[in-house]
Amino acid sequence: MAQLVVAALQLPTLGMNATRLEYYLKQAKQRDAEVMLLGEYVLNHFFKEFATMAPNMVKEQSRKHIELLKSLAKRYDIIFITPIILTKKDGYHKTIAKITAKSASYYEQQILLPYEHWNEKKFFANPVSALRSPMTFTLKGFKIMVMAGFELHFDPFWEYVTQKKIDLVLLPTASTFGSHNRWREIIKTKAFLHGCYILRANRLGEYSDDEVKWKFYGDTMLVSPEGEVEMMLEDKESMLIEVIDKKEVLEHRKAWGFEKELKLREGM
Repeated sequence: MAQLVVAALQLPTLGMNATRLEYYLKQAKQRDAEVMLLGEYVLNHFFKEFATMAPNMVKEQSRKHIELLKSLAKRYDIIFITPIILTKKDGYHKTIAKITAKSASYYEQQILLPYEHWNEKKFFANPVSALRSPMTFTLKGFKIMVMAGFELHFDPFWEYVTQKKIDLVLLPTASTFGSHNRWREIIKTKAFLHGCYILRANRLGEYSDDEVKWKFYGDTMLVSPEGEVEMMLEDKESMLIEVIDKKEVLEHRKAWGFEKELKLREGM
């Protein structure tokens, strides 16, 4: 039965210095990692910091990182899934890039945080439109879907996981304000109910805003289809590398039969 070696990097913002990436990639290559997930606001600064940065600096930061990852993907034969800010004529766009040895493609986040203290919806130029299919791809027999962190909270994305029989959800996040337990429980529950692995990469670092400290706490984790945390990093810079097994996905779906019960009722 198919197996896949997945990796997630838990880092603060790299800024323009990405030498640490190659340090971790050498280790990942030694363990045959085939896909590498990075958290939100790792290749770029946190969006609230953009107010003090020239737009050209943000654009150049993204361009350099994309070119670097293309080079590293080719050198180490690995697929990167990483949030990246793209600069377009109408402003900044929050996206997730899939970078391989041969190509780069982008998923534009569809639902962004709309809250007064964290208003990505207002800051970014991502359009508000009808939901479309998320980014998906197949690797070594695994159906993989990319989901932006905030999108975790919306059922249509999980309906797609069920419909397309997704085996692995890649979830980059930038979670803060002591939300450890809520995120852990949601991720474990979603993995169990939808019979898939979830690999979550959460960033590190701090940002102070109006005397409030935003502490990004890590908790990067791999959760199995049984809803069990197979590996979790704490609050230090580190890398997670684990093997996932297609057999575990299929056995979970067969044992619980959630999809089977739904199919029996289709068209009634």
